[in-house]
Amino acid sequence: MTDDADPTGEQGELTHLDASGRARMVDVGEKPVTARSATARCRLAMSPDTAARLAAGDLPKGDALPVIRIAGIQAAKRTPELVPLCHQVALTSVEVDVVVDATAGAVTIEATAHALDRTGVEMEAMTAASVAALTCYDLVKAVQRDVVIGDLRLVAKRGGRSGEWHAEPDDRGGPAAP
Repeated sequence: MTDDADPTGEQGELTHLDASGRARMVDVGEKPVTARSATARCRLAMSPDTAARLAAGDLPKGDALPVIRIAGIQAAKRTPELVPLCHQVALTSVEVDVVVDATAGAVTIEATAHALDRTGVEMEAMTAASVAALTCYDLVKAVQRDVVIGDLRLVAKRGGRSGEWHAEPDDRGGPAAP
């Protein structure tokens, strides 16, 4: 790959490396501004009792669900500060949904980022979901420390040159994207 190669890259091409293998920020200046969105999801496993307390707002730190959502939104806005080589994008909205299944002892966090920009918002969605999950852990750890965070993945993206993409359904049999 040369320094003047197509910065948008083809599937599998490492666009964040120059010809010498050094990290670089991809130049997206020539790409058109388009509507873009991405959705990421992750899950937490905990005891049914902990999940029930989370759902009821009955934790030592209070009602955690609004805090979890706000943490995810704030994280999406700070993605370029946390992930090297990410562009600052013009986010137009970020939604973070938290679904608690107390019977199963499971929490599913889904974050969707929207922007009008020259590059995608996959990292913003992934950052929102992961920080929301970390915040959930922080708020339930007083009642359970062995909560497991996992299954962080991109489930859908829309916009840009590559168009629309949806992940295959996950191993739980559920749909991969909304």
